[in-house]
Amino acid sequence: MPVATDYYALLGVARDSGPDEIKRAYRKLARELHPDVNPDPAAVDRFKEVTAAYEVLSDPEKRQMYDLGGDPFHAGGGGFGASFDFGDIMDAFFGGGQPRGPRPRVRRGQDALIRLQVDLAETIFGAEREIQVDTAVVCTSCEGAGTAPGTHPATCPMCKGRGEIQNVQRSFLGQVMTSRPCPQCQGFGTTIPTPCVECSGEGRVRTRTTLTVSIPPGVDTGTRIQLAGRGEVGPGGGDPGDLFVEIVQIAHPVFERRGDDLHCVVEVPMASAALGTSMILETLDGDESVQIAAGTQPQAVITLRGRGVPRLRGSGRGDIHIHLDVRTPTRLTARQEELLRDLASERGEEGARLRTQEQSEESGGFFSRLRGAFSGR
Repeated sequence: MPVATDYYALLGVARDSGPDEIKRAYRKLARELHPDVNPDPAAVDRFKEVTAAYEVLSDPEKRQMYDLGGDPFHAGGGGFGASFDFGDIMDAFFGGGQPRGPRPRVRRGQDALIRLQVDLAETIFGAEREIQVDTAVVCTSCEGAGTAPGTHPATCPMCKGRGEIQNVQRSFLGQVMTSRPCPQCQGFGTTIPTPCVECSGEGRVRTRTTLTVSIPPGVDTGTRIQLAGRGEVGPGGGDPGDLFVEIVQIAHPVFERRGDDLHCVVEVPMASAALGTSMILETLDGDESVQIAAGTQPQAVITLRGRGVPRLRGSGRGDIHIHLDVRTPTRLTARQEELLRDLASERGEEGARLRTQEQSEESGGFFSRLRGAFSGR
């Protein structure tokens, strides 16, 4: 039997509206028409109508039957052609249809996650940082109750405080009783006739707070620091969740971090690599004197032990690895070219020569380094 009432028009929503939009429309009308707020008989009748409309449109099965022109409140008829919710039938047989009672308004708040950028020095030595967080805190006006001063929650007239509505449906298995959260009180069993004007009945408000975060030495990008109880306060003034601060390390202009070690590149002129030299390297611990031995070859590495990043879950620190980039000049003056030719003649190095793999192994050359890389030596 078709239903003549236009439930969409009663709630003031379009036929393609989603569940959230339908819920918002019903809540707005319920606040205006609820008998505790508006005792006018006409308002009471209209409240019953919009509640029935919400009961249908918030239920996917009933809404589908209504859109097809059927009566969503009479799914009967028996047989396999009748409309029924197989999930409700299974709930009824295996305990899901038993009353569950009202759900509490007071619930724990959600955990929160923010990202904090730190520089390399802070990851090595640790730091104290102040951060600003937009979060939910207990409403000071109602102290989390959600009600206006001098008022209290009222027992829901629709579910009588049970928090759920029971429906009886007929199916090929017989009559099945199912329970769903009460659409008027959203399963709480109580309503708030006069909500707090500061928090709109939520028991919490959003604000910006300043917190101090202790950054331990050794943190890296992706490390999370947990601040227990500094997350959002829950609905109804419930216990707050935790706040997690995720570290994001800013790139350093000189050092590249790989685990607990630091790497940098130093350019060494060809003559300095041949004769040997020294330099001052500015590390995060201060200036370090670095000796470059005579005859240094390209791709040589000098290691400064214990000058890297502290081990977060251990003792000691990583190392600094200095990669030497021996630079061959590309432009020479006539005098420089003459001197190099004299040196090459003196050393018998006027031309290139092919080196065997055996010679490369003996001198620790390219093939030796290549085999060592594959063999893990």
